[in-house]
Amino acid sequence: MKASCSNNWCPKVILKFKTGILYVSFLVYHTHFTVFSSTCLQEHAVLFITRLLSPCVPSDYSGTDSHLISYAPFLNVLVVGITSVDCIQIFSLHGLVPQLVGALMPICEAFGSCPPNVSWTLMSEEITSHAVFSNAFTLLLTLWRFDQPPLEHVTRDVPVGSHLTPEYLLLVRNSQLAFSEDLLIDQSKSKQLSRVVSQLPREPIFMDSFPKLKCWYRQHQACIASPLSGLVPGTPVHQIVEALLDFMFRKINSAGQSLIPPTSSGSNSSGSGNEEISPHLKLPAWDILEAVPFVLNAALTACAHGTLSPRELATGLKHLADFLPASLATITSYFSAEVTRGIWKPASMNGTDWPSPAANLAAVEQQVKKILADTGVDVPSLSVGGSSPAILPLPLAVLVSLTITYKLDRDTDRFLNLMGAAVSNLATSCPWPCMPVMAALWAQKVRRWSDFLVFSASRTVFHHSSDAVVQLLRVCFTATLGIGTSSIESNGGVGSLLGHGFGSHFSGGISAVAPGILYLRVHRAVRNVMFMSEEIVSLLMHFVRDIADSGVPAKDLEKLKKTRGEIRSLSSQKTDSGFPASCHVSLAAAMVRVKLAASLGASLVWITGGLSLVQSLLKETLPSWFISAHRSEPNGGVSEGMVARLRGYALAYLAVLCGTFCWGVDSSSPTSKWRPSMLGAHLEFLASALDGKISLGCNKATWRAYVSGFISLIVGCTPSWLLEVDLQVLKRLSKGLKRCDEEVLALALLEASGVGAMGTAAEMIIEGSLNFAR
Repeated sequence: MKASCSNNWCPKVILKFKTGILYVSFLVYHTHFTVFSSTCLQEHAVLFITRLLSPCVPSDYSGTDSHLISYAPFLNVLVVGITSVDCIQIFSLHGLVPQLVGALMPICEAFGSCPPNVSWTLMSEEITSHAVFSNAFTLLLTLWRFDQPPLEHVTRDVPVGSHLTPEYLLLVRNSQLAFSEDLLIDQSKSKQLSRVVSQLPREPIFMDSFPKLKCWYRQHQACIASPLSGLVPGTPVHQIVEALLDFMFRKINSAGQSLIPPTSSGSNSSGSGNEEISPHLKLPAWDILEAVPFVLNAALTACAHGTLSPRELATGLKHLADFLPASLATITSYFSAEVTRGIWKPASMNGTDWPSPAANLAAVEQQVKKILADTGVDVPSLSVGGSSPAILPLPLAVLVSLTITYKLDRDTDRFLNLMGAAVSNLATSCPWPCMPVMAALWAQKVRRWSDFLVFSASRTVFHHSSDAVVQLLRVCFTATLGIGTSSIESNGGVGSLLGHGFGSHFSGGISAVAPGILYLRVHRAVRNVMFMSEEIVSLLMHFVRDIADSGVPAKDLEKLKKTRGEIRSLSSQKTDSGFPASCHVSLAAAMVRVKLAASLGASLVWITGGLSLVQSLLKETLPSWFISAHRSEPNGGVSEGMVARLRGYALAYLAVLCGTFCWGVDSSSPTSKWRPSMLGAHLEFLASALDGKISLGCNKATWRAYVSGFISLIVGCTPSWLLEVDLQVLKRLSKGLKRCDEEVLALALLEASGVGAMGTAAEMIIEGSLNFAR
């Protein structure tokens, strides 16, 4: 191996101690026992590993191939050491996934372009370029959430986090390097860590820098978008396809059958064992991956027409995956895309042609329904224990059959993690009971995974039933607010929402899942994401009334009907307003619960849809709600005006908290660039409504409480936002507030709006509209 350039580390030394890299992986995962020191250690470890993955070119290097080839044993050990789910999660927690992606792409490009006739030996273990490529490629795909089903890539309304692509991750990486270099160094807690940060590659990276990876990615997208076509007989790709089919299905070929039409230029060499590889397969990995989709199309077609048995198909795919593990990515994406097309006959999981889940399918379905019922979700349409045989879409049956052929060990974990997550998400989007069938098959193979598989199967219900999603949201509000008790601490709050772990309490042998934990697990399966803001607002309004019913005594509400004071003056616990002390306490308690409900609502909006759903809330949902008329509800002894004001304040907290989650309070967040347009549009709506240009259908007390609450929160908590908004809109807002007898708030708004608003503030003072005695 060639020596590295002069640095503080030497791969040549580390290569002599394979366990040293495994220790680095161990350090990344096991430095979580203390708070401050463990964070520093983890940050140092992940930055150090990212730096090790990008060795610079030696000063004396003059070869035509990539200099990374000479580091093959070192890079392979390092990549394998960080492919565990726990290590990937830690990279994600430290925000270094884009940096890791930028380090892996050159490795994939270099080793995927290298023929497998070069090998290296490390501690009596021989590795080839195919092995190094497959390990790096699998980790790369895991980082950009390759496991998302193709359906999510062709629909508009998708959960937050579903838009991760290689281009996006590179864009984030380049942005971090351009705008966050000083921030990364400032966060370093030692000079040594600062040196490691400074040694990270600083050059921007684009997909065009990796032509082979870009070509594969374009083919991957094409296979998702439309059926496969374009294989021309006699071309090098066609020859590779024939060689792969011959390698995968030797016995069938030797019997005289063929899965694709023969050509004069094709080669049908055959051998007695898998160890005899055709010369057409001793090629770089990228060339083989280009031919794999055509191989899969021929094999699936042959199975559908009876030329291949299901067992032979699964065995052949296993041979292909063993030969080039990176092909699992193409296998997964191709069959997933074919499932969404719906052109294949379903496969009957009868135990003869395909594996049968009958032994425990009914138990899995029953446990899924029990988990939902224990959480508070009732789905009457959920069929359990049907008499008809279980069926799966043919491509999904192939994928499930392939996954259960793998043995569970350290060498296959990384490939099963990639493929298993994709198959699980795909089964979730398929009709019931596809996911329980898959869970039942895997539970038969690994019984200790039964609880996890059953819990995962519960996502399917929320994917297909919008009513189940609304029920779960309702349970989240009920658990958090502790409706029916006077103390949030005794019944409600975050503890009731998230529980205390899966083993904290049991019901009939099945661990009851806290509603918040269940929603965090299933929210990505929700289909109509953009309508979730309407449901959350509707539930928030419903629970505000419940809060008023349970938190404010009716005898005290009669005295509130005669006052025009706002709730915020009472929640400050002043005792000189003329109201009894019990009234102050009950209103303060009600406001605490209203804020808690709004906080939960904002959290649900942000988790479910991210930036797009927050934008929909401010630009569409809230304006539509204020414009629409709402029928009055039975007051139950509670002042309707008081409920209306509480609702206005709840919506104000909801809107401001959503903006804070989305944009941040300053300009350090990358999403803060969207704040001026989104906030400006919402303030323009408020100003137009106050000017009388927009007719409102909601309760006037709700509207006034919302406007005053929204502006008060921005002025008091995030005044810098106002500097990004059009000054004329802010002036119109201040005049509208003045007309609503909110002179103090109008002046505070102008004071926070910058020097340009001082003239309007002076005019307001000169007119004598303010009562300075207050």
